Order: sequence, then C-alpha cells, then structure tokens
Amino acid sequence: MALLTVRSAADRLGVSYSTFKQWIYQGKVRTTHTAGGHHRISEQEVARLLAQETPGPASSSRRSAKPAGVIVALSGRNRLRGFVEEVRVEGLLGQVRLRIGDQMLTAIVTRDAIEELKLKRGDDALAIIKSTEVMIGREATPASRKGAVRHK
Repeated sequence: MALLTVRSAADRLGVSYSTFKQWIYQGKVRTTHTAGGHHRISEQEVARLLAQETPGPASSSRRSAKPAGVIVALSGRNRLRGFVEEVRVEGLLGQVRLRIGDQMLTAIVTRDAIEELKLKRGDDALAIIKSTEVMIGREATPASRKGAVRHK
C-alpha cells in the first residue's frame, strides 16, 4: 500500500496544504502516522476523496454553468509563465498577449474562455503549448559576421 505525504496528497486533490491539514484535524481524512508522528495518506484514501468530489451524471435540468473542477495535472509540457500584457475581445473571439521575459506571446481564444479565466491586464498567466509542428528560424547574419570563421 503506497503512502503519500500530506503535501503530495493535497496536490493530487488540487487543494492547498493547509486546507488538507484542516481536513485531517476535522477527521474528514483517514491517515496513518509515521514513527516520527507525521501523517501519511494511502492511495485508496485519496481515491475515495476524489470520488466524493466527482459528481455523478447530471440530468440536463441540474446542469450548472460552473466548471466541473480543478485541473490537477495536464499533459502539455511546454509551459511558459508570464503576465497578461493585453486582452482584446471582439465578438466570439479574443486576443490575449502575454509577456514572457522580454518576449511576447499572442493567443487567440474564445470570449467564453477569457471570461471564465477572468483575464485582465497585469494578471499572472500560464501559456501551455501543445503543437504538432515547431518551426525554427534564423535571423539574417550581419555583413560583418558573414566572413567570420566559426569554431565548432
């Protein structure tokens, strides 16, 4: 039986460490103790807690406009952290421009996505890039470097 630390169990559930500790103190989470008195949580307990949070099939009359839950993991590996430089919305689409270091990244997304994320200028944001193609380019070499010898 695999045992998880409090922090890793909290991460799997998408809650903060302090929230998870409060659940333990309130008796909402079953734990075991190490010889040093630290809490450990079984994989089965995490699965039980996830099952409690996962709603069953909803009838069309009970559907909610709220998102279903928090994403705790994502398959995209190309994650770029930045902040929102500009948000422009027109019709069904919007343009979000992120500043990532000294570079700009522009994404075209739906108006609904912008509203759901509540994106506005100055917000921290994460660009997650999932693409089947990557293009590589080179800038024109300055005339002074054309005749230079390259060392490999």
